[in-house]
Amino acid sequence: MFDSKIGCTFVTSMKTDPNIEDFAASNNPVVRQFSDYLDAHGMRKTTERYAILSHILNISGHFTIEELQQIINADGFRVSRSTVYNTVELLMDAKMLRRHVFEGMQAQYERISLPHTHLICTSCGKVKEVRDPSFAASMNARRFNAFNIDHYSLYVYGTCSTCARKLKRTKNDNGNKRKK
Repeated sequence: MFDSKIGCTFVTSMKTDPNIEDFAASNNPVVRQFSDYLDAHGMRKTTERYAILSHILNISGHFTIEELQQIINADGFRVSRSTVYNTVELLMDAKMLRRHVFEGMQAQYERISLPHTHLICTSCGKVKEVRDPSFAASMNARRFNAFNIDHYSLYVYGTCSTCARKLKRTKNDNGNKRKK
């Protein structure tokens, strides 16, 4: 399992091509997990794959492919969009990333961490993660016939406090205009 608290200690400025040996020899358990996955599946260890992983490790929270591509490009490292997509797919297959498709939004990705609930604002699209130990304990205690739980994801849709305040102000402003 991926531990989201592990930092990425091997990332340097991407203005020059990163050295693949630095990535492959890293003691970082996440990098080791990815290297082991590539070895087990007979896949090449490329500079691009490790550079993409290092950028993902420096992102906290959810991200889209486009956001990831922008971050990589801003660092001066050039990699094709298809390589980004393919590497993200590999990371999902390796159980290091998870894809979420929240209602009405493009796909977002996050590093696999402890189970949590997603609170999604239907007005602005903001996604907040909430860990609820009692809910997690309840899910872990549940037994389903002929089914073993691997992980779960819960999406709760509503309005965030910022959007609720804006909506309330708009209603108040509209009410005041009608009275005049």
